[in-house]
Amino acid sequence: MARKRPKGVLSMGWAVIEAAAAGRTEHVPTSADYPDTVVRRLHFHAGAGLGWKISALTTPRAKTAPWKIVVVTGAPSWAEYWAPVLAALPQDREMIVVDRPGYAGSEPVEYVGDIHVQARALAPLLEARFGQKVLLVGQSYGAAIASLMAAENPRKVAGLVLLSGYFGESGPTARWLLDVGSRLLKIIPRDLRHAVMEVTNQPTQLDGMRAALARLRVPVHVVHGDKDDFAPIEIAERLVSETRTRRPMRFERVPGATHFMNEGPTEPLLQHIEACIPRPFVFKLPRIPGLPKLPSFGWFKPRAERQRQTAAPA
Repeated sequence: MARKRPKGVLSMGWAVIEAAAAGRTEHVPTSADYPDTVVRRLHFHAGAGLGWKISALTTPRAKTAPWKIVVVTGAPSWAEYWAPVLAALPQDREMIVVDRPGYAGSEPVEYVGDIHVQARALAPLLEARFGQKVLLVGQSYGAAIASLMAAENPRKVAGLVLLSGYFGESGPTARWLLDVGSRLLKIIPRDLRHAVMEVTNQPTQLDGMRAALARLRVPVHVVHGDKDDFAPIEIAERLVSETRTRRPMRFERVPGATHFMNEGPTEPLLQHIEACIPRPFVFKLPRIPGLPKLPSFGWFKPRAERQRQTAAPA
């Protein structure tokens, strides 16, 4: 019987303590919940010649999906908490969720506090198959890292989503956790220790993130819950209003959503992510009044419509 996945900040904290005590790097393994054909763990070498082995969860697909969704998680960085979302993903979408350097099954063991180094390490995630586009999602602390990744690899990213982004200012829950964690820094497990250190040292690095956002030519979507007590929505709104970008950022306020949207029902989160993927362009010949109707060319029609017409009985 599959174990219930811990939810909430305090439960996640207990999960990492339990995992450390058991000598595991995983937090409620997905192998107990989903078959390898649905959610699979893989490893790849970090970019920039760093020599680290990075762990991630992905959705195996026999056929190339038109869109690959790359998720850079927050702090602590655990891909395991995205497993239900991965499992619910439709077959025409592919997703990979990473354990960032210094967390879970990813190397190194040491703390990696520089978001520019992390962005370079995770750049291989942006590799796509022929004809495939990449939607890059940065969750919480991962939002700043994803912004740098998109700016440093402009031809590999078709869209950027800042999901529950953490931008240097904490809500009440985060402030309490940082205060307690900083006092217990020497005795708490590695993943929690690295999370406290990352969040504490992030504010001085955000100028680089803002500069990266200003350089982007791709659509940028900011999706944030109005009940987020970890990263206040007001900070995300301020980022959108104060950051000058080449094209306006789209801001979506999610009523009732907390900081960890991936912990709730999967369907609403998948809908928010899908809304960030542009609709395919369908060419239509102009209709000129007074002229006979122009012929319809099948190759301009959406695939689903062509299939329906082909399958229709004579």
